[in-house]
Order: sequence, then structure tokens, then C-alpha cells
Amino acid sequence: MPNMSMKKNPMPEQAPDVRNKNFEEVALGYTAEMAMDEAKRCLHCKNKPCVSGCPVNVHIPEFIAKVAEGDFAGAYHEIALTNALPAICGRVCPQENQCEGKCVRGIKGEPVGIGRLERFVADWWMENGTEKIERPASNGHKVAVVGAGPAGLTCAGDLAKMGYQVTIFEALQTAGGVLVYGIPQFRLPKEIVAKEVNSLKELGVDIETNMVIGKVDSIEELFEQGYEAVFVGSGAGLPRFMNIPGESLLGVYSANEYLTRINLMKAYRKGYDTPIARARRVAVVGGGNVAMDAARCAKRMGAEEVYIVYRRSEVELPARAEEVHHAKEEGIIFKLLTNPVQILGDEKGLVKGMECIEMELGEPDASGRRRPIPKEGSNFVLDVDAVIMAIGTSPNPLIRSTTPGLEANKHGCLVADEKGATTKPGVFAGGDTVTGAATVILAMGAGKTAAQSIDEYIRSKQ
Repeated sequence: MPNMSMKKNPMPEQAPDVRNKNFEEVALGYTAEMAMDEAKRCLHCKNKPCVSGCPVNVHIPEFIAKVAEGDFAGAYHEIALTNALPAICGRVCPQENQCEGKCVRGIKGEPVGIGRLERFVADWWMENGTEKIERPASNGHKVAVVGAGPAGLTCAGDLAKMGYQVTIFEALQTAGGVLVYGIPQFRLPKEIVAKEVNSLKELGVDIETNMVIGKVDSIEELFEQGYEAVFVGSGAGLPRFMNIPGESLLGVYSANEYLTRINLMKAYRKGYDTPIARARRVAVVGGGNVAMDAARCAKRMGAEEVYIVYRRSEVELPARAEEVHHAKEEGIIFKLLTNPVQILGDEKGLVKGMECIEMELGEPDASGRRRPIPKEGSNFVLDVDAVIMAIGTSPNPLIRSTTPGLEANKHGCLVADEKGATTKPGVFAGGDTVTGAATVILAMGAGKTAAQSIDEYIRSKQ
């Protein structure tokens, strides 16, 4: 019998006053019964609008039909046809703006919980799947991938399935990119990332860590080593600051550095001697998902008060509604229509407060959002002893500065066409290094597109 409930099956979660003191996963996942019941809410529309909203074109109705039947292995195989990282996507994709945003059930109620079902299927497979991954026959061609983030991992996986010998060169000591250094354990367990990466290794992908391309080897040297094409998926890890007084004080972090110390360097674990500010009152400047991650981490690191300082109203917050909701539940304080003016320090150079000014919204700017305007005479001081800047990132200039013929735009992002081809023959790029900071699934979509383009490029040279 179809399930015509107007609401999704609720996701079991840790209680807010428990989870804000630990780094265990917040969402606990569906049981098999919950998953099958949720799957029966799908109407199996003939034109499949949900698929059109998925950057990697997961066969959504097909996998959901198998979940409804209790055929979880079959559901996994349907997903794996187009998605190399389903357990990750099921946790961090903004489904509300993509597949679920197109779901017909969402017109008069809540859409089908596509992301929750994808997570359930992927987790079930990790626990119960017994089939070994078979390596495709080699086609004799080599491709290099720079960066082991979502774009690079996806591109490498798709190329490996085509028979290419693929080597990923990762600058950090662990593969995963933003999946391991940016997204906290309580949203995306690193064990999940490691399992997804290991499945690519079993497929034949070679991953070399601590390889900073542009320093250890250049793009040109990769071609000299026999690689016939190079995909650049090195992300956007260069933090931005506001250039206000006091940003050089001790206790001011970029969100990238703060999250890397916690997620990759395990500052939250006993036994890890990772230097990090353990502040009592923390201000996080910004309103995106990264800001929510940093604020929620600061709370778990023992801060008594954590503020989100954002210059627009809640309507304009770019973070996912789910992340905002979870942050509020966990006690994060939102100081909206507020903008920093300067960070105040003591005689030792430590943060002792942040001067802010209240804002009001004027006419829309180029982004379509109403422009924030300072309210004269509304300055006040926020009592904090640490500040985390989460106002965006841009690509590191190392690769473009060491690769002749590789052009970038005024924002420092590599120039690439819709197929991922850059201005240098044989070099392709995708993900945040082209678009600037965006979502995991969009980076994966770019990686898939580039893999197809690289295959066409190499075949055209034979």
C-alpha cells in the first residue's frame, strides 16, 4: 500500500542538550522499517522531476522502488550506477534545493526523504554488502587528478570504471578534501569518508598524499611523467578576511583553519595535542554552512556562549535550514543584522571583544538579496575572547601561478568551459576551484562531467 502521509518519517536524532557536548553523529539514520515506509511515499512520476534536480543524475525512483520492496542491495546498485559517494551525499547534500526540491509530494506536503533513503541504503551496504569490487580491464591510458576532494574523487572513480590508470595527488595527509577537514564529525563521520575512499582504491585508483602540485611536481611535470590529461579539483581553501582592525590578534581564526584543527587534526579528541583556542565566548562571522559548522564545533569544544554574527536577516541566511535549526537547538545565539567593525585586543595581543554595528536592509544588490546598510550610532561591543571568520574562501593561486597557459578569472577561479576544459590543452578542472566555494554534490557533478570530457579528449588523440 502506498504511504500518502503528508510528512516524512522523522529522522531519529541525539537530543540537543546531549549532542552539543559530543562529536558523535547528530542524525542516527532510519531503521529498515522507516526506510521502507518512507519509500512508499514516492509516486513514481513518469517524468522523474527529482532526477532533473540531481547533479549526478541518481536513478531516484528506481532505487526508491527497491527500498520499498526491501531489496536494499538492489537499491544500492541503482545508486552506484551514477554516484560514487552515496553515504556522503545522503548526509551533506542540500536535497531541499535539488532532488527533493523537485519532488511532486512537496507541492502539498513534505517531499519524499530522498537524502535520508540514500543514506540508509549506503549505510546498509557498508554493513551488509559482500560483493567485491572488480577492477575494469585497463585501456592503457594514464590520467592525473589533483585534489582528493569530492570533485577529484568522483572524476577519478568514473575514469577508473572506464579503464583508465588514475592517480590522485592530494596535498594533505588524508584523502577527502573538505569532507575530512571541513565538515565536522557530527555531520559526516570520517570513518564513512574513509570507506568511500577505500572503495575507489579497490577500483584501482592510486592516491598519493602529501603531494602539493605546484611545489613537489608541476602540471607540466605530470605530463612529462606520461599522464595524458590532468584534472584539477583542488578546491577553494584560501580563506577570506574582512580587513578590519584586530584581525591579526591571537584568538582570530579563519573557519578553514579552525575546522581543520578540529576535524583533520582531531583537536576534540583526548590524546591529540592539537593547539586550538578553547574560548569561553566565541563569535563566528558569517551565515553559511561553514559558519554553522564552526559555531557548533565551538560549542562542543566547551564554549559557554557562541554567536553567529551575520549582517543580513534570517531570511537571507545562506546556510541550509536544517543546519540553522540544529544550531539553534544546540544553543547557538544568532546576532542578525549585525556586522563587525573591529576586533578588540588586550595588552597581550589576545582578543577581548568585538565592536559591531547594527544593520538594516535596503534595496536588493546584484545577488538579489537586500543590501545591508549600517545604522549610524548603533555600535556596541560583543564580549568574546575568540573570533572565527567564515565569510568565504577562494582557490589557492599555487597551481595557476605555476602553470603557463592556465587562465583564471578576477576571483582567482580557473576558467573552464561547461565540459570542464580549461585554457590549457589536456588540463580540465571542476568544483570549487572553478566555481568558488559551493556544495559537495555540485563538485561531484563537475567531476563526472570532466571525466566524460577527458575520455573524449584522449580518444580523439588516438
